[in-house]
Amino acid sequence: MLRRQPHPLRNTREPVCSLMMGSMETRYETSGLPRLCLTAELCRQHGISEQTYYRWKAKYGGMDSGEAKRLKQLEDENRKLKHVVADLTLDNRALKDVLSKNW
Repeated sequence: MLRRQPHPLRNTREPVCSLMMGSMETRYETSGLPRLCLTAELCRQHGISEQTYYRWKAKYGGMDSGEAKRLKQLEDENRKLKHVVADLTLDNRALKDVLSKNW
C-alpha cells in the first residue's frame, strides 16, 4: 500500500507569507531582462496546486508571518471552544430528557 507523502508546507507556521512574497520576486532570464515569477512555476517549486495557492492568497494575502501565527492560534482556540459548547449541549439535552422522562 502506498503512503501519501505529507504536504511540504503543511507543518510550518508561515509558509503562505513567504510564498506570497516569493510570487512577487523578480527573476532574470538568460537575456538579462527581469520578469515576474509565474504562479504556475512558483506552485511547482513548492509542490502545491494553483488552487491551493489562490485559496491561501485569499486568506493570508496581506498578512505578515506574525499575523498568520495569531490567526492560527485564534482558529485553534475557536475550534476548542466549539467542542466545549457541543459537549455541554449534549449534557444539557441528556439532563432534560432524564428530567422529563422521555427516554
